[in-house]
Amino acid sequence: MKRQRPEPPHSTNELTRLVLQACLVGKDAAYNLRDFIENNSNMAFISVKDCEKELDRMERRVDEEIPSAITEVTEAEARELLACLKFIIDLERIGDLTCSVAIRLQGLPMRLLRDDSRDLIAMCEVLEKMLESVHQGFLSRDLSSAAWVIQTDPQLDQLCRTVFRRHLESRERHRRDYSATVLLMAQAFERAGDHTKNLGEELFHLVEGRSVRHEPKRPGRYKLESKTNRRKDGVVP
Repeated sequence: MKRQRPEPPHSTNELTRLVLQACLVGKDAAYNLRDFIENNSNMAFISVKDCEKELDRMERRVDEEIPSAITEVTEAEARELLACLKFIIDLERIGDLTCSVAIRLQGLPMRLLRDDSRDLIAMCEVLEKMLESVHQGFLSRDLSSAAWVIQTDPQLDQLCRTVFRRHLESRERHRRDYSATVLLMAQAFERAGDHTKNLGEELFHLVEGRSVRHEPKRPGRYKLESKTNRRKDGVVP
């Protein structure tokens, strides 16, 4: 019996398009989570869970296809494939975190108090905008979008601190279980922001070949290099 030849690996552009789609799925998860917090919509809750499952599926596909694909590409394409791998890992984690918030919210025995609802909705909106910017930055190799994402992450940190301060300083002991759940939700948003910030930093690495992840925090840290100095060997989908 004649042996069947293995199917050729998907091209770099195909995997890049998959990861670009995953960025939009992550954005949809944040959008639907905001709808769930704001309107208690059961459809929104289901949509958040569906987004999490879709990101899991996408991560498995990238994980399965990259090993064979990376052996048959140029150095520039290999760099892009590694960026795709890093992207999908962070996006899958963002899906897990948004889903965990939805599940915790559904399990609350009471509705969110007004201040908590306001701050968690604000965190959703920031996360959604960050993921949209990541998508645009990856699509067009626009480092201004990447820089905006990195510089916006502290807004999520500040909102998280606001929620923690309000609950840890509260004297209303009967709300202890409620407070613990809300603090875990705020922390999940803060961690999702960290993962999104990672995506912005990875864009710098992909486009300019430099890592900004461990650079000292100083003014101009995310200053863009001139177009003539940027790497031009990346593959644009």
